Amino acid sequence: MTEFKNTERELYFFRMRLMVVAGFIFFCFLALVARFVWLQVIKHENYVTQAEDNRISVVPVVPNRGLILDRNGVVLARNFSAYTLEITPSKINADLDVVIDQLAQLVDIQPKHRKRFKKLLEDSKNFESLPIRTRLTDEEVARFTVQRFRFPGVDIQARLFRQYPLSETASHVIGYIGRISTADAKRIDESDDDFDNYNGTDYIGKAGLEKSYEKALHGTTGSEDVEVSASGRAVRTLSRSPAIAGSNLVLSIDIELQKVIEEAFGDRRGALVAIEPETGDVLAFVSKPTFDPNLFVEGIDQASWDALNTSIDKPLINRALSSSYPPGSTYKPFMGLAGLESGKRTAGFTISDPGYFMLGGHRFNDDVVGGHGTVDLYKSIVESCNTYYYMLANELGVDAIHDFMQPFGFGQKTGIDLEHEAVGVLPSTAWKRSIFKKPAQQKWFAGETISLGNGQGYNSYTPLQMAHAVATLANNGVVMRPHLVKMLEDPQTHVRTLMVSKESYRIPLKQSNIDLIKQAMAGVTKEGTSRQVFAGAGYESAGKTGTAQVIGMKKGEKYNASKIALRFRDHSLYTAFAPVDKPRIAIAIIVENGGFGAESAAPVVRKALDYYLLGKRPVGKNSDGTPTDHSDPDLMQSEAEVTARAESEGGPQPGKTTPAPND
Repeated sequence: MTEFKNTERELYFFRMRLMVVAGFIFFCFLALVARFVWLQVIKHENYVTQAEDNRISVVPVVPNRGLILDRNGVVLARNFSAYTLEITPSKINADLDVVIDQLAQLVDIQPKHRKRFKKLLEDSKNFESLPIRTRLTDEEVARFTVQRFRFPGVDIQARLFRQYPLSETASHVIGYIGRISTADAKRIDESDDDFDNYNGTDYIGKAGLEKSYEKALHGTTGSEDVEVSASGRAVRTLSRSPAIAGSNLVLSIDIELQKVIEEAFGDRRGALVAIEPETGDVLAFVSKPTFDPNLFVEGIDQASWDALNTSIDKPLINRALSSSYPPGSTYKPFMGLAGLESGKRTAGFTISDPGYFMLGGHRFNDDVVGGHGTVDLYKSIVESCNTYYYMLANELGVDAIHDFMQPFGFGQKTGIDLEHEAVGVLPSTAWKRSIFKKPAQQKWFAGETISLGNGQGYNSYTPLQMAHAVATLANNGVVMRPHLVKMLEDPQTHVRTLMVSKESYRIPLKQSNIDLIKQAMAGVTKEGTSRQVFAGAGYESAGKTGTAQVIGMKKGEKYNASKIALRFRDHSLYTAFAPVDKPRIAIAIIVENGGFGAESAAPVVRKALDYYLLGKRPVGKNSDGTPTDHSDPDLMQSEAEVTARAESEGGPQPGKTTPAPND
């Protein structure tokens, strides 16, 4: 039976299928148009920006760090350029240790370099690249460059490095820089001012002036807009915003004076601060022992860190700034001035010194058995009579002593431009109530006041505070804030901005009283406890010896240094200013466990004053044992000349062992 096709029906279904296909095509076309409108119209600016970002890379331009110079232009901290082999861990697909082993076949990589790299990897997780080797030689650069294709994620960068050319000299003042740690990065992130300015920066000040003047030294980071290819290679620089180099620091320090003093200390521990009284310029700021700040720049190795950190001498402690000591008898001129200003003492007032002072059945002994006889203010300072000041302290009382000493800066921060300055202790009844918890301990006892008179007891001050006080005394009560940075210098224009502030305030003192104290301190160097040390000096100086106990002696026991372990012996102190009529320099020094003030401390001060006032340098020895003299021959005096002059003036001869009356 023949089957006939339904043409109309088939044509209907064909048309329906055609319409569905056409509708689908139209829908797809409409979707493409919609997407086109979305991308090209609605999101046009966004994708143009992204395209530009992919095409243009913003590269930070790290500024040159400012130099640090002494007052005479000697460079103490500088920069130099060198090649560094750096690894970006996030771009290393292979085992990192294997990559380093392969690199070691091209570049000298020692175990210490590996240890430092791993430490940096742990501490500096926010950085893209970390150095495995610094200061590559030209040969090492060439060897790696040829094999560069084998090491994705490893590259050579030209970097600026910090260098301290004088090594350990003035290291506590200058400080050092180091790689930015996680803590540093967090602090920078939290600071709106610093965040953008540290893009691309790997180093930051860690200690000393490098830290306290970080913002001035760092400068302002610049940027470059660089066009890059699809592979990430730089094609051309489109625009550039130059970096602004950091300011140079011009210090008040005389680095040659600093050297003389550090050499005079030798291997002994202690500190010395020298200040220009009229301006507050710190001329020398010595803390011994010192350390080499170059060790810290690229990350100190473990062996060096252990040696510094575990040393019994504690070389990382800035003793001049952060350690406090009893001032000993160097406190007596200020006590004498307090007596004059309060009316408790006059120039002609005398006491009869039996060699001790009794209070409530307790005996406070003088260093001289039998006493000093009849003692006035002048003699009490020249011969350092303890009994005189036991009596004066008892009459004044602790709070009156506190109130008089406070304006001189004792027990107060001086405001010097270094961080971590210690406060020290200027005792008072209020201080004792605040420091002790138990009511029985909070009470101030009369016997505690007695030892304050000769600089013992609770008294504890930094060498900086002592030098500041002596400088204020030398400056007739005009207080100048001590400072280390004298000027900021623009590295481009060389325009200098003076950082020295005007006087802080004036202590209301009678000039006649100041003159009497100065006269007595001048007598110390002529006929008193430091007469031997300053015999034949070509200038008139004023000084005061001091000895501070480290451990107390049992009742009835006499101090004998030879029977006491070195680190428990008394500290040696000396304060001075010169010339007496117009002081140019004021000094405070402590030599830890150095014994009497005239024995260890005063000779160092003599060498410092000889250099600063006369240009004389101490005589040393060459490697062959022959004497060397770096001083001006027209200014240097021979020992024979000093001896002859001393004999003609009737003074003791250098080298003789005439005992000092005290200290």
